[in-house]
Amino acid sequence: MHATQTIAIIGATGNMGSAISKSLSKGNYRLLLKGNRQEDLDVLVKEIESGHPVAEIETAVCPVEAGWEADIIILAVPFAAEKEIATSIKEVANQKIVISISNPLNETYDGLVTPPDTSAAEELQKLLPNSKVIKAFNTTFAADFTTPVLDGKQVDAFIAGNDEEALQTVAELVTTAGFNPIAAGNLSVSRTLENMQLLLIQLGMKYNYNWLAGWKILHN
Repeated sequence: MHATQTIAIIGATGNMGSAISKSLSKGNYRLLLKGNRQEDLDVLVKEIESGHPVAEIETAVCPVEAGWEADIIILAVPFAAEKEIATSIKEVANQKIVISISNPLNETYDGLVTPPDTSAAEELQKLLPNSKVIKAFNTTFAADFTTPVLDGKQVDAFIAGNDEEALQTVAELVTTAGFNPIAAGNLSVSRTLENMQLLLIQLGMKYNYNWLAGWKILHN
């Protein structure tokens, strides 16, 4: 029997952070939600408890405190905020799984701010050399968490990382969130995954493209 894992979600009150928090509250996890405003955290906790009264949830306003208690740390923050947070949690994240969901988009959404030979996840791994960085949830939108199953089939969610055991742990977490985890490769594959999301965003802006509709067609 597995011990209950503690997951710290830093940026829990943002669109993606709250979606991830709500979806993981269905699982056998202890959630430690970190946000900048306690009032927003309190609202999120009430929303989660209304749907899952037995969910084990605590809040924190300090990323170091959240990271210290966690087995898994999810950085549900924009790419621009990752460096500062990584610096603050570097010591407490030692040997822990750290999930990068960010996409390093530029301000006009026509490119990435990272060079072609790296990715947001790889840059995070450089900042946290003793952590097990895994890319996950970057190709899903917040709204997708409400409909992760279409026509009885789980929507695919890609993960990437260098540590096989960490990948398996995150795959289980992705399954709890309602998606079908696909291990796409090592952490360098994050470059492809982040470019995939850039393309999906661009198609959405230009054609109002719904990638879930496309996924449905491909899987029929």
